[in-house]
Amino acid sequence: MGLTKQYLRYAASAVFGVIGGQKANIAYVTLRGGEKGRYVAVAACEHVFIWDVRKGEKVLILKGQKHEVTYLCASPDGINVAVGYEDGAVRIFSLLNGESNVSFNGHKTAVSVMGYDALGARLVTGSRDTDVIVWDIINESGLYRLRGHKDVVTQALFLKDRNLLVTSSKDSFVKWWDLDTQHCFKTMVGHRSEVWGMVLLNWENRLLTGSADSELRAWDIDYMQEEKAVGEPKEKKGKTLLDDDDDDEDDEEGVDENVEERILSCKKAGSILREARDRVVSMAADAKGRVIGCHGNDSVLELFTVLSEEEVQKKMIKKTKKAKKKAAKAQEDAGEEAVEPVEPVVERTLQDEILRLTNIKASAKIRWVDCLSCAGGELKVALLLQNNTIETYSLKTSDRIPAANKTARLTLGGHRTDVRTLAFSSDNLAVLSASGDTVKVWNRSTLQVIRTMACEYALCSLFVPGDRQIILGTKSGKLQIFELSSGSLLETVDAHNGSLWSLCLAPDQRGIVTGSADKTVKFWAFELIKDETTAQKRLTLKHSRTLQLEEDVLCVKFSPDHRLLAVSLLDNTVKVFYTDSLKFFLSLYGHKLPVLCLDISHDSTLIATGSADRNVKIWGLDFGDCHRSMFAHDDSVMFLQFVPKTHLFFTAGKDKKIKQWDADKFEHIQTLEGHHREVWCLAISPNGDHIVSTSHDKSLRLWERTREPIILEEEREMEREAEFEESIANGEAPVVPGETQGEAAPAAKKTVETVKAAERIMEALELYKEENRKLEEHKYACMTAVNKLPLPKPNPILVAFGNISASRYVLDVIKKVRSSELEVSLLVLPFPYVPQLLTLFNSYIQQGLEVELVCRCLFFLLKIHFGQISSNQMLVSVIDDLRTNTVSKVQEIRDVMGFNSAALQLLQREIESKEDVMFFADATGQLSQKKKKRRKRERAILTIA
Repeated sequence: MGLTKQYLRYAASAVFGVIGGQKANIAYVTLRGGEKGRYVAVAACEHVFIWDVRKGEKVLILKGQKHEVTYLCASPDGINVAVGYEDGAVRIFSLLNGESNVSFNGHKTAVSVMGYDALGARLVTGSRDTDVIVWDIINESGLYRLRGHKDVVTQALFLKDRNLLVTSSKDSFVKWWDLDTQHCFKTMVGHRSEVWGMVLLNWENRLLTGSADSELRAWDIDYMQEEKAVGEPKEKKGKTLLDDDDDDEDDEEGVDENVEERILSCKKAGSILREARDRVVSMAADAKGRVIGCHGNDSVLELFTVLSEEEVQKKMIKKTKKAKKKAAKAQEDAGEEAVEPVEPVVERTLQDEILRLTNIKASAKIRWVDCLSCAGGELKVALLLQNNTIETYSLKTSDRIPAANKTARLTLGGHRTDVRTLAFSSDNLAVLSASGDTVKVWNRSTLQVIRTMACEYALCSLFVPGDRQIILGTKSGKLQIFELSSGSLLETVDAHNGSLWSLCLAPDQRGIVTGSADKTVKFWAFELIKDETTAQKRLTLKHSRTLQLEEDVLCVKFSPDHRLLAVSLLDNTVKVFYTDSLKFFLSLYGHKLPVLCLDISHDSTLIATGSADRNVKIWGLDFGDCHRSMFAHDDSVMFLQFVPKTHLFFTAGKDKKIKQWDADKFEHIQTLEGHHREVWCLAISPNGDHIVSTSHDKSLRLWERTREPIILEEEREMEREAEFEESIANGEAPVVPGETQGEAAPAAKKTVETVKAAERIMEALELYKEENRKLEEHKYACMTAVNKLPLPKPNPILVAFGNISASRYVLDVIKKVRSSELEVSLLVLPFPYVPQLLTLFNSYIQQGLEVELVCRCLFFLLKIHFGQISSNQMLVSVIDDLRTNTVSKVQEIRDVMGFNSAALQLLQREIESKEDVMFFADATGQLSQKKKKRRKRERAILTIA
């Protein structure tokens, strides 16, 4: 067998250059021992970054897997963060260690909104697939899916003291859901366009919604059950939930019309006008619902404050006094006789309850906002801006005219606009990235910014030999030379009249060549001249030759032997010239659209060209013949570069992928997936060990060459398996018998993991059946044999798990299935395995093994296979045994839990009576107060001394 060519795998190393992703919101979080309002969580492509806004440092990275983050929600206790992804998955991360232990998979498309309930025990998620799902975090399972909206869900809020949920959507409706019965009992239709956000105020007695116009609509919520509990209503409009069906003789139509009145009524209370005229982009309120932040597609955040009832009453008294004075003055002016003054009627309006606090002007357009109330009436506001920046503000809400002070601005760790050019230094240690306004130099090992310099819109760049200066080619046709040691601009050269698309360093390192949209290629030589201001020599560029062409120049490249110059033109061709005489040598034509990138191999034998027609062509430089044309990307090929000293090259495309190719065998080696938008360019280090790429998603990604070899056959097989698994996951969802397509449905969905879990359960049941058959055969053989026969050898799998029994192995397999995937895994399980599983469940319950888990599986199987189980005569005895055993065992567990709960409550009461402190609830707060008092006492003693 001949030796195969070995390729080494490139693997993702780090993501940097992104401060906050635009797709997901910003959220205040609390790290262990950290102060309130110091840390914010933002999305960074598939990861979540936790920033310390005071120090401007990244303190924690919550690592994702593949898909982009679309929403963040911090838990009420501040310990966890729920993260929603583009594929509909939800993962809950612990802020203590940054690990994810709970994951849910129920949505088909991106998660658009999430919210915790007051206890942090349930999580509601809304998605672009228009479904709302409620998850049980403690049990790590989905409770139910709520269907009813016809467009993207934009907000979902739990009510604290009632088992109700309110959701808004782009379909212009706000829906109220009764979670006890899992149905929508009220739909608010008062909006003419999309509802983009909403908040609950006044102890959940008012709802404020933001739509596509300049109004914030307020709705008064009247809870009907509460009213009827306090006193008799004036008119009985419908039955309460406590009423018996027999007590009301109304017909069904009357009940259906007033069904919403059983729980609450919602009436419009008025509206508040925003200063902005465009739609509401996002709304946020602090935890107490006292301050509301709202913004549109501009850079102004409008803050409103909700007055308490006492403050409103004081305001109304002042308003009444003013009205009295005004009426008395009007009476005097009219010259009327003094009669008993009439009490003026002053109506209470929405503007008396919700006041405009102040406006905050950010440095760029606002994308997301979060508010946090701190001690002493301080309000902290975090803004995620559209130009990859985070700004935080602080203001005192108690001040008469609150002034917002900017407390932090995170800009250093990323560019404001897309990076369009990258370059590596000759020592492989520094990376240059340039965008529309700044050029940054990064340390490759630490990923920290070394230098940041203001520049014009950069399109191409390189390090000058010696790595002390850099040269940028700009959109206006200028060449800018920067000194890295001082970070200063040395010189700006007016090189071309059009956009300068390409720069290339000469192989002798004595100059550069530039290509521009003004149809010229210019040659420049490096020179040292004496600077008049510093009296020291500095670098400059001297124009030596010009090559005039008939079309715009898109890319220029020297051959490494300095013999040829390749120029790609707007007419879809690549022209090759002799460097010394600039005489025409070859014309490479065959692309259907312009060639956007090209490169020449280290031995000057091959030239590879990438075009907007999505193809890559490999040509010979001796005769200009096309060796091979390959369909490379699903969109334009934006960048192409050979790995130094090899015939391997990388391409980057607008299809978000980076691919590696072999120019000798014309084979696709590897695909690097990670970017979520178009990849603009990449740079390969001189030693070939590192690659840096940049994309429209604002991120820079570092890829490292590992020692792991790539076997192409295995790579293709893995790609086919991934496609097959994706097709399984995207297949039709399993139908639950007896379930109708109503408002409520099961929460989880069929995925590759659920199919694999079902297969593992089936394999375990087959193993159990096989072991039972062996034991039966051995038992029969012992009955007929004279001497005692040895027991058959157990299955190697059972031996590997510590010689456990086959029935125990089945239970262990079921235990290892994720709680959130258990129901769907059982749903996929074929019915012939169910009778055997029910028999095993009976034995587990008798032995008291995992009673809760077994009961959960048992009840679900009975629910979905009720018809087949009840009609099977063989299962009657099993079901009867299960009925008696399950009831008794569950009662035992309830007794134990009740006993333990009573004992803990007794301990709590004893400790509270001894120490006279509230246990668990306010212990931490009171401890901090004691420490403060002790410190004051110590200071007082020190001052006296």
